[in-house]
Amino acid sequence: MAIKLEQLGFCYQKNSPFEKRALEDVTVSFEDGSYTAIVGHTGSGKSTLLQHLNALLLPTEGKITIFDREILAGEKQKKLKNIRKKVGIVFQFPEAQLFEETVQKDICFGPLNFGVPLEEAEKRAREVIREVGLTEDILERSPFELSGGQMRRVAIAGVLAMEPEVLVLDEPTAGLDPSGRREIMEMFYELHERKNLTTVLVTHSMEDAAQYAEKIVLMKEGTVDQIGTPREIFQESERLSELGLLVPEVVRFQRDFEKKFSVSFSKVCLNMDELLEEMMRFLPEGGNPL
Repeated sequence: MAIKLEQLGFCYQKNSPFEKRALEDVTVSFEDGSYTAIVGHTGSGKSTLLQHLNALLLPTEGKITIFDREILAGEKQKKLKNIRKKVGIVFQFPEAQLFEETVQKDICFGPLNFGVPLEEAEKRAREVIREVGLTEDILERSPFELSGGQMRRVAIAGVLAMEPEVLVLDEPTAGLDPSGRREIMEMFYELHERKNLTTVLVTHSMEDAAQYAEKIVLMKEGTVDQIGTPREIFQESERLSELGLLVPEVVRFQRDFEKKFSVSFSKVCLNMDELLEEMMRFLPEGGNPL
């Protein structure tokens, strides 16, 4: 088990007049090598939960286990650096965190901070710059001379250079066009598969959750409302609508098709291939639904 949260609760500014509860009684686990999506409406607690996964925030109730480290509410914590090496977070607009004079120095900053020798850090920089789809010649350039898309990939490379075992993605495609979003998501999925990374995706995109995740955690008002596979979660489209969330476009099309032609598919379709396969069952040779 990579990370396990048990009856986790968190309050901002606890025991003050400004106390605000953000999480309550959250129990969820993230298995080694799994791909989990955390979804929910704005204010549901997704971002607060995310920051507990590498101890940027510490619980005010319950406990969290990160690999072999147990963090209990109310206990002082020391030496959290190793946790933050194992659990890398790619925040929204990570390019805003670039600051060094060259791309190589920016990528090497994290590893050097964790005690990696310079030669090894530079070796990692050459490796990860290729993993994010850029070429080595970019390493000597200033990150501020790059395009927005290139800057984002450099920032992601900086997280990968720390060789995390868990990769947490906080809306990693925010601000990108559809093509750029697809490229970034495919890049993360390829890394997940090839390196057997435990991946946690915090997203508003139901399409991304459906396409990439094995498990979905649905948040509501600081608690876990549901946990299930994408097929299980999107089966209850009415429940998602109650929470102000849209099902993926392919599921909406399926529901419209089923309603219009009074048919029922054998499963909830998560992509176009599945949708077309199911539709063909109701299309005779003439091409019109039965």
